[in-house]
Amino acid sequence: MPSWVWSNIVVVCLLLMAGAATYSVRRSRMWSEIFHDLWRRRRFALLVVAFYVFVALLDSVSWVGGMEGSQDTVSRYEAQSILDRIFANTQERSYSAPLSDVEFYGGAPLEFPGTHYLGTDLIGRDILYLSLKGARVALLIGGVTSLIAIPLALLFGISAGYFGGRIDDVVFFVMSALASMPGLLLLIALIMVLGKSTLAVCFALAVTGWVGFCRVVRGETFKLRELEYVSAARALGVSEMGIILRHILPNLTHLVIITFVLMFSGLVLSEAILSWLGIGVDGSWGQMIDQARNELSREPVVWWNILSAGTALFGLILAVNFVGDALRDTLDPRTLRETE
Repeated sequence: MPSWVWSNIVVVCLLLMAGAATYSVRRSRMWSEIFHDLWRRRRFALLVVAFYVFVALLDSVSWVGGMEGSQDTVSRYEAQSILDRIFANTQERSYSAPLSDVEFYGGAPLEFPGTHYLGTDLIGRDILYLSLKGARVALLIGGVTSLIAIPLALLFGISAGYFGGRIDDVVFFVMSALASMPGLLLLIALIMVLGKSTLAVCFALAVTGWVGFCRVVRGETFKLRELEYVSAARALGVSEMGIILRHILPNLTHLVIITFVLMFSGLVLSEAILSWLGIGVDGSWGQMIDQARNELSREPVVWWNILSAGTALFGLILAVNFVGDALRDTLDPRTLRETE
């Protein structure tokens, strides 16, 4: 099955999950109050994150056909996303400044004057189009990697902290072994072995990124398992799995939120570093920044490429941090008790 079909299936599944989550939130008084409090605190940040998600979805829904009038003959026979179709026939010959009518070098008239709000790059691609396409890559890198690394850290951290003994010894040995290796070198080695695809980069980042959170979960579980309500549940005959699911895991929720936000931001920035080294993901903001570094030495300076990618990267990370901070305050029981 072609990759674009899988992408469409994933989008449908995500939309169904979002609909189910919305329905559950509306039916639950607690989650409804949490959402309203979050909306009150960080309304603008939520709208910014929603915009990035919306753009990523536009770049994820693809189909073949409907590009008969395109300048690019290859695109007529390949699957093109909604975002690709919106920016079809915007290719120029070379650099042009934002909203310019002529080329940046030479002064030749543009084929589509005044339509490139953020200018074009060396081969004439619209910078606004490239910046919007980077949103899908950033959300994939941050979201998919976090969904791999956080459950992995919770599994090993809770198991080691709650059961102790040989399980703790094995988990601690694995964490120590991974922590003793240079993270960047291990990451590069994994990517070179697995390939430079988006999923391979996500898996490599997850393998090298779960250790820190696992240590935090392990230490917190050590403390939680000795609390009175856990001892009472054990005395009443509640199973070990029931104690973990009902008493240990819910008290780690605020740590999961904080870790997801910090990990998401760090992973997106890590991909930019990998792009600087030439092993990043195609179409990412990091790749745009890497390609634009030599443009800063030109005379006159081509500034709009790196400024657009940097602004898009900064906007997403800042909005996610704001939302995560407000969500942590809303979900943390200690914060709620202090507020009361």
